[in-house]
Amino acid sequence: MSEKNREGKRTAREKLAAEREKQKSADKRRRALIVGGAVVAVLGLAAVIGVVAANAGKDDDSEASGPVVAPSGAQGKDSLAIPVGKDSAKSTLTVWEDFRCPACKSFETAYRPVIHELTNAGQLKTEYHLVTLIDGNMRGTGSRNAANAAACAQDAGKFPAYHDVLFDNQPPEVDDAFADNAKLIELAGKVDGLDTPAFRTCVEKGTHNGWVAKSHQAFNKGGFSGTPTVLFDGKNIYRDRTMTPAKLKQMVQEANKE
Repeated sequence: MSEKNREGKRTAREKLAAEREKQKSADKRRRALIVGGAVVAVLGLAAVIGVVAANAGKDDDSEASGPVVAPSGAQGKDSLAIPVGKDSAKSTLTVWEDFRCPACKSFETAYRPVIHELTNAGQLKTEYHLVTLIDGNMRGTGSRNAANAAACAQDAGKFPAYHDVLFDNQPPEVDDAFADNAKLIELAGKVDGLDTPAFRTCVEKGTHNGWVAKSHQAFNKGGFSGTPTVLFDGKNIYRDRTMTPAKLKQMVQEANKE
């Protein structure tokens, strides 16, 4: 074998050995990074779990342990109903609603005119029960905060108008915009005389949060399937697919003749 060939083979072996050493070093660095990353990930997960554990149930516990302050004029069992209309009205409409619930807004849009007409005429009394169903389904606090703000509006004698404003300005279901108290206070500006220091304090402190939580518990215990739940003299009319605003008006007028 010529000297030239031997030199070429030696050079090739040296290159191959160098490549192997280079690969070993790269593998060692990669293993170190993987192990290090795994340690960081575990530590990070532990930190997250710690935060979650530390905060788990804080909202629920604060609501459960907080005072149950019913809004002014609330009626019914445990004072969980906000009444609209005259107590002397012969017919009663009971409405369970969530201010984040799109179906509730659809109901309000369709039935509000006739409900207002019958209520103002003294023919119908409407009892509103506030629910936080969407907070549980989509996460967030917008249902609760809006319900608290509506209860604050009841304290000021402005519930019906503010109730309508909230539904007229309802955000998309996945948008928890009502969790922002500043937004709820801004909307109060659409109701004459509502945006006062007392109302703002009530909203910001969550004065009626405990009452809202109790209202939602009553909804769950009632075995209702969803919102809105609309009862006319105890009968669930929202499930009636033939129900229309005109039919509801007829039902009220016929009941009042009895």
